[in-house]
Amino acid sequence: MGEAKTVAIIGAGPVGLAAAAHVLERGLRPIVLEAGASAGHSVRQWAHVQLFSPWEYNIDRAAARLLAPTGWNSPEPDQYPTGAELFERYLEPLATKTVLAAHIHTSSRVTDISRVGFDKLKTRGREAALFEIRYQNGQGPEVLRADAVIDASGTWHSPNPAGANGLRAIGETQAAGKIAYGMPDVLGKDRGRYAGKTVAVLGAGHSAIGTLTDLARLAEQAPDTKPIWLLRGNDPAKAFGGGANDKLAARGELGAAFAALVAADRVKLESEFRVSHLTIDGPRLVVGAGGTCCGRHVVVDELIVATGFRPDLDFVRELRIQLDPAIECPPALAPLIDPNEHSCGTVRPHGARELAQAEPGFYFAGMKSYGRAPTFLMITGYEQLRSIAADIAGDRKAAERVELELPETGVCNRSAAQDANNCCGGPALSAVDACCDANAKQQGKTGCGCSS
Repeated sequence: MGEAKTVAIIGAGPVGLAAAAHVLERGLRPIVLEAGASAGHSVRQWAHVQLFSPWEYNIDRAAARLLAPTGWNSPEPDQYPTGAELFERYLEPLATKTVLAAHIHTSSRVTDISRVGFDKLKTRGREAALFEIRYQNGQGPEVLRADAVIDASGTWHSPNPAGANGLRAIGETQAAGKIAYGMPDVLGKDRGRYAGKTVAVLGAGHSAIGTLTDLARLAEQAPDTKPIWLLRGNDPAKAFGGGANDKLAARGELGAAFAALVAADRVKLESEFRVSHLTIDGPRLVVGAGGTCCGRHVVVDELIVATGFRPDLDFVRELRIQLDPAIECPPALAPLIDPNEHSCGTVRPHGARELAQAEPGFYFAGMKSYGRAPTFLMITGYEQLRSIAADIAGDRKAAERVELELPETGVCNRSAAQDANNCCGGPALSAVDACCDANAKQQGKTGCGCSS
């Protein structure tokens, strides 16, 4: 029998570690390259965030099988973990107390991937050539060769900019010291930055409304704290989610609580506010929408941009990658996750077939595979990896098989054909309970089981 295939896995987050577990079960050799100082590095950046989905949807089965012999106590399946708990009770023991520990290389940032002896233009014999992965660690540049590559590096470090046109707002780079992206811990380690300040939050997804909710709580302790919600659209009800009809109860509760804060004027709303320029004015930041001379503006101390994330595709430029032109995901996956079209329920389970690239042996997985779409469920990523590992091992039957039943989320996105007061054919709902998937409009609650 020949030597086992080597599979390079980029990223040691929940999906990357699950990839390693499935690859090992297939008798393959995983090598995990993690840019951060530890596995789960990105998860630790949103440690204060509670996931919308319970433990049962956030633990991979192959990973659980690796953990079982270590004496690991599986969390209660119906409990909702925070990012910190996800790391401490699952990711850290998986990365340090199982056989995966020998396969993980931390502080190893991938810079380039190609084929040994082949540039992007050369075709004949290409599929038989090994991948060459270049990465940077504390000792300098390193090279790894592998039979297959799974890019599970996520999108956390590539946030969308503030500009409404997808570009950085004019002056955004110069104003960087006044801007945070994603979900800062405004009630915890970042409290000093925001307490007693006027803080604008840009976005309409759960990252934005979660942060605004925390800022409203901070205002109870530091009364000079003034949260401002900058909404690009004109219908705030779309951000309130499914309320009591949302099968992910924690998500529904967040939307309902936030609706009450807006109704009570504890969060100031600026709708149809499409940021175009940012200007430093002494100690404050002027956030403008429209022309610099005649547009609207708000003056704040801090700006939090919670407009979602996008994939970093720079290090795969020398591979033959096919992506949907809008969503920046594998073309076969785009119709399943397009936030312009995706409506009731969840994205159906999918695997190697939908994720395959023109570069044989290369796969995007997890949040990275969804490109700019914000509808990712962690458990869906685990099913992706089960299928991909089977495909790399040559088990096409297992790769095609679906082994996951997704939970019904109970949310949807109105289409033009649906009555505005009758979501998905159901009874008319109040604004708070409007059955509209905020995740389809903006990046969802970062890092959660139903995330982005």
